[in-house]
Amino acid sequence: MSAEPNTPDRSRPDACPGALAVHQAADGALSRVRLPGGFLAPGQLQSLAEAADDLGNGELELTSRGNVQFRAVTDPQALAGRLATAGLLPSPTHERVRNIVATPLSGRIGGLVDVRDWVRGLDRGLCADPALADLPGRVLFSLDDGRGDVSGLSADLGLHAVSADRVALVLAGRDSGVRIDAADGVGALLAAARALLEIRDRQWRLHEIDGGPERVLDRLGLRPEQDPVTLSAPDAGPVGWLDHGDGAVTLAAGVRFGTLPTRTAQFLAAVEKPIVVTPWKSVLLCDLDEWTAEQVVRVLAPMGLIFDANSPWLEVSACTGRPGCAKSLADVRTDASAAVDSGELPAQGRQHWSGCERRCGRPRGEVTDVVATGEGYRVEQGHG
Repeated sequence: MSAEPNTPDRSRPDACPGALAVHQAADGALSRVRLPGGFLAPGQLQSLAEAADDLGNGELELTSRGNVQFRAVTDPQALAGRLATAGLLPSPTHERVRNIVATPLSGRIGGLVDVRDWVRGLDRGLCADPALADLPGRVLFSLDDGRGDVSGLSADLGLHAVSADRVALVLAGRDSGVRIDAADGVGALLAAARALLEIRDRQWRLHEIDGGPERVLDRLGLRPEQDPVTLSAPDAGPVGWLDHGDGAVTLAAGVRFGTLPTRTAQFLAAVEKPIVVTPWKSVLLCDLDEWTAEQVVRVLAPMGLIFDANSPWLEVSACTGRPGCAKSLADVRTDASAAVDSGELPAQGRQHWSGCERRCGRPRGEVTDVVATGEGYRVEQGHG
């Protein structure tokens, strides 16, 4: 079995970092914590913040899969122990394969179904199957409640609600045309994950396998029965005051460069309400009453959280840059921050600042690239 033309040759094992298998960056060890569905209890966020203060650089980095990572970790073993105590490391053998993105507002605002139980069931099923510990750490699962916000994130395996009791099976980021009962969805995803293991060679992602989706369906004994629905994800998640319609409120906050200072994280945790980390590197503070929501905005907006959907900060992303990355030619985050503060951004609309030609962390869609050259920046109008 061969990779499709122009796909990467995965001749080395997947080295995606986790909570136990850390990556050595220029500023020290990098540890990534999987948060299925982006779910965090207040006490867990408090534990993460304390760990980042004691063992890292005092910041929590949000990722495009709704996970959290630590930089400059001084004692990875001690960090792993704290994560386990906080309930964030339920299976040491499976910790890197718990990559599950889900509709962040599901069960609260909109959607055809509530996918939160799907998230928990899929996570339990992954951890309970010893064979699935061998999935590459890059494999991604998506659970979309029908509004179409995460099905377009190019997950390897996913469910997309098409009614209250039927779902489309998503393979390699596309609707396979298969429809199954929603009650059977999690079981189908677990079976598809086992099929992926059986058909892969050195490839890390389903789309890298020649005929991968068709081969998965064949092993599951499934056939397309509907014309596929086109799946595309929004460029950004919700920001601002989100009314549930029953008196409750969720606050959606943008985070500059997806980096959450621990002091801000501790204030969020102190509200003692559920938190969701989104694939757009933002956070949701859920199930508030209106009075509490008003106080949160008054306190946290001055601390840097973004509740204004028109803020220029929401248009600007950046890689780690110096000093965290040895390949970077500039301290891109400092330079990008100065450009935002001065109102002198090099382009209108979405833009991604990169310290080198690798352009790490570049978001999907129409984005202008601002690339460090060692003698300034080169601006390129880019595409997805």
